[in-house]
Amino acid sequence: MNPARRCSRTACGRQAVNTLTYVYADKTAVLGPLATYAEPHAYDLCEQHSERLSAPRGWDVLRLAADPSTLEPSSDDLLALADAVREAARPIAPAIEPEAPAGLAAESGRVTTRRGHLRAISSD
Repeated sequence: MNPARRCSRTACGRQAVNTLTYVYADKTAVLGPLATYAEPHAYDLCEQHSERLSAPRGWDVLRLAADPSTLEPSSDDLLALADAVREAARPIAPAIEPEAPAGLAAESGRVTTRRGHLRAISSD
């Protein structure tokens, strides 16, 4: 753990004491003890910015207090991390699309496939 990590807020040079992560699926901001390692999708915050933290409208803020007896990573931490990675890697069920208006594909002679917000048009 790097004790010299600084607050992620712009123009703040204070030492970080907490880590903020977002759980978008649950609309929750989780503020907990400083993570062992700096992560690209987490924000390290100083005491002042941690206290003033607010979440977007409709979101919850979950504040986790540090347990002094568990300052070192444990096997439970590794299992929780592995579970979180598995959850994030689970495929999302495809959305059911409404059918194209009659004659649209027949007029152009092309077959279209939709993936997310993009459409692939075959050149056949």
